[in-house]
Amino acid sequence: MTVSAPTPRVPKRHRVRNVSALAVICGAVVFLLVQGISGSLNFYETVGEALQHRGELKTTTFRLEGVVEPGTIVATDKGARFTLVEGKHRIAVVNVGTPPQLFQGNIPVVVSGHFTTAPGNHFLSNQILVKHSSSYVADHPNRVTAKDGTVR
Repeated sequence: MTVSAPTPRVPKRHRVRNVSALAVICGAVVFLLVQGISGSLNFYETVGEALQHRGELKTTTFRLEGVVEPGTIVATDKGARFTLVEGKHRIAVVNVGTPPQLFQGNIPVVVSGHFTTAPGNHFLSNQILVKHSSSYVADHPNRVTAKDGTVR
């Protein structure tokens, strides 16, 4: 019959330190996850939301979503000028840079930029993202070529 020696106990202060370190690490991981998720949840402000939050947004950069009002697109030396609408809400946009090929009136777009002055509703943009449906392939089946060379 062998008698084993009792396992030594970890001092209480070491346990508290280990638990505290683990809690700090877990808290940091949770904080990073929450920041990453919350940053991706609000991809853009609609025209109505941007006007409603105008006092908070001031001249900070954000993404603005709306429909390009037909007949408002004017080409400029540096890009284009147009109006985004959502229901009865309107924002005049000046874009610096070449608009995408699909850019036209009466389509939804997301523009990245900021209001030009704190109280005004003129928006200065440096990027236009055209939102489109996935129906292009169905409407034009022989125009899209996959990476493997097949035509869809």
